[in-house]
Amino acid sequence: MGTIVKICGITSVADGLAAAEAGADAVGLMFYEKSPRYIPLAAAVDIARHLPPFVIKVGVFVNALPEAVHRAIGECGLNLLQFHGEETPEYCAGFPVMTMKAFPIHDAESVKQLPDFRTDAWLLDAFARDKRGGTGATFNWDLAIEAQKFGRPIFLAGGLTPENVGEAVRKVRPYGVDVSSGVESSPGKKDARKMEDFVQNAKA
Repeated sequence: MGTIVKICGITSVADGLAAAEAGADAVGLMFYEKSPRYIPLAAAVDIARHLPPFVIKVGVFVNALPEAVHRAIGECGLNLLQFHGEETPEYCAGFPVMTMKAFPIHDAESVKQLPDFRTDAWLLDAFARDKRGGTGATFNWDLAIEAQKFGRPIFLAGGLTPENVGEAVRKVRPYGVDVSSGVESSPGKKDARKMEDFVQNAKA
């Protein structure tokens, strides 16, 4: 099986369908209100309803109340939860679907906390003081290679584009790659051609 491709920050039915058409394995729906890609629950439900059944629906949360997460799972049929805040290992273990904890990576020290979280996968993103992902910045991929030794599936994120994702996959060999701003024409608006090129280059 090739590298799993997740396109995050889908804000419209049209972009969700274009991501699926491009060959994305998963799409991310952003439930964090401070994100430029935030969508309310009703919009997420509409997008989820239109997605083909083979596309994994990922809910992205930052320090959300558990009841809000449970409601999104039920109404959107989420398959995977992605946590980008200060959630504890116990919090992450409290849901009935697969989970993935995101970690901002800036040095070797930031990789050491990964084994504390027994989530189904880990997402490694670039560190930014004022943002929760979607930074458009890369980090030292050697640290992602180092993280592989802990034996959990790794999703590589942070500054990936159609131009550099092939190199990232060859170097890191991650389980999956995650892109948001790298396939956009403007924040929250996806570019169909960029998504196609990204998926093609990630899986090549």
